[in-house]
Amino acid sequence: MARDLGPKCRVCRREGMKLFLKGERCLTEKCAVERRSYPPGEHGRGRIKQSEYLLQLREKQKARRYYGLLEKQFRTYYEKASKRSGVTGEELLRMLETRLDNVVYRLGFAASRAQARQLVRHGHFQVNGRRVNIPSFQVRPNDIVTVPPSSSAQQVIRDATDLVSTVAPWLQADHDGLTGKVLKQPERAEIDTPVQEQLIVELYSK
Repeated sequence: MARDLGPKCRVCRREGMKLFLKGERCLTEKCAVERRSYPPGEHGRGRIKQSEYLLQLREKQKARRYYGLLEKQFRTYYEKASKRSGVTGEELLRMLETRLDNVVYRLGFAASRAQARQLVRHGHFQVNGRRVNIPSFQVRPNDIVTVPPSSSAQQVIRDATDLVSTVAPWLQADHDGLTGKVLKQPERAEIDTPVQEQLIVELYSK
């Protein structure tokens, strides 16, 4: 499975905001964005000429890194979203939000999306009673996500739930029973991803 193995904090600094890629560390004073709010590299503190293309590129990179996808994977999602009947940008975010690894993270069963992806890959979650180890698996309304009693990661998952204050409104979570339910497809207003999806559409439409 292809993954981005580069430094996570450097990515957040490049995008100029917290993308919550390292779980609990992002909530402490050790967060790199809190300590050094400028981009990494030799010219990080210099002026950068803002162009229309640069703004569009940065939004695409931000969204891609936020969900932990490589370029080819992200492009594939965009192509699928463009073929749907709804607004392309909203459909793109909706497809990304309903990935199983993101749903696990949104339910509070993992401290970060990277941890959620690893837990899913190792088979620690079931969807409607069947084990699913594909992070990109698309969940649907009324799907039930559970942690089987035989899972050796139960304590790790319970520790992650302690970091959660709220759960996305389109999901329902039972942290005591380690179960979650997809209530519906998320609306754009219910997705707090810090990106302007229209800029991504404009970039790919060129």
